[in-house]
Amino acid sequence: MASGKLQGIFTPNLVPLDSRGEINEPELRRYTDWLIDRGVHGLYPNGSTGEFTRFTPEERRRIIAIMADQARGRVPILAGAAEANTRETIAACEYYHSLGVRAVAIVSPFYYKLSPESVYAYFKEIGDNTPIDVTLYNIPMFASPIDVPTVQRLSEACERIVAIKDSSGDLPHMIRMIQAVRPNRPEFTFLTGWDAALMPMLLIGCDGGTNATSGVVPEVTRKLYDLTLARKIDEARELQYKVVTLFDMMLLSADFPEGFRAALKLRGIDTGTGRQPYSDLQHLQLETLSNALACLLAEEGFADEPVGGCPVGAQKVDPGQVGRIVEGVLAELRQRGLA
Repeated sequence: MASGKLQGIFTPNLVPLDSRGEINEPELRRYTDWLIDRGVHGLYPNGSTGEFTRFTPEERRRIIAIMADQARGRVPILAGAAEANTRETIAACEYYHSLGVRAVAIVSPFYYKLSPESVYAYFKEIGDNTPIDVTLYNIPMFASPIDVPTVQRLSEACERIVAIKDSSGDLPHMIRMIQAVRPNRPEFTFLTGWDAALMPMLLIGCDGGTNATSGVVPEVTRKLYDLTLARKIDEARELQYKVVTLFDMMLLSADFPEGFRAALKLRGIDTGTGRQPYSDLQHLQLETLSNALACLLAEEGFADEPVGGCPVGAQKVDPGQVGRIVEGVLAELRQRGLA
């Protein structure tokens, strides 16, 4: 796999399971081709959407091996490599490097809430001993946060640490990171994991995103990326509104990532049933969600309407919040002579 800066849309994919709850290799291979054929820039297995904590270390390695073999270098792979300690994480880095993976993403230590100094020491040990480029993964709702000074220190101390994926959705935080790191590491990559703010994140300087929505509607996410970079602002804004509607429905209407699983089934991918057991009530709620998602996807031509049809005027996004963010970003860019 050729090196180069990480940029574009890297899809954090779900892992299809068979009737026994095991990895469905043929369907995972088909899904890999399906994503590549629809224009994603890269693949991001073993992330949060990929439910990495619900697989064994051996299964996580097998998932990457299958997808690397199927992708055959057509797009770069950013492999989730987080294990329970630095020793096992570095071993995963070594294995993924042997597969020709472009880079790994490593979440900050989870379960234990650590100080910034401990977070720095954790990534410094990995950065000093990995044979493959590392992307820091900041997801403060689930793991110890990676603050701006820590990102800056790591970027200056470790050449192998080449990027950060931030899933906080915090626009000012992203701006502060870019301002702190880019002067000394202009090639350092900034990726957003928050689909609802992809357009404004790109406008303030992000290089791309690891967006779960791209695993369901890769055509839409890729188009949003292209429109934003082309500064076709009005078209990009309207598409961002649609992404927000779909993202909110998939994220907030069921325990993550079940809403994304339900939507992907509607696109023709046999995801199977997840490993997290559900109650009878939750199964009924997922059925209701699936019908609502079918209506939303049918509106864009990506699925058939459910039996019984869809209500008129189903779920329209209120553009106020996204609009205010976009206008604020554009005003700042104009003030700096960049738009």
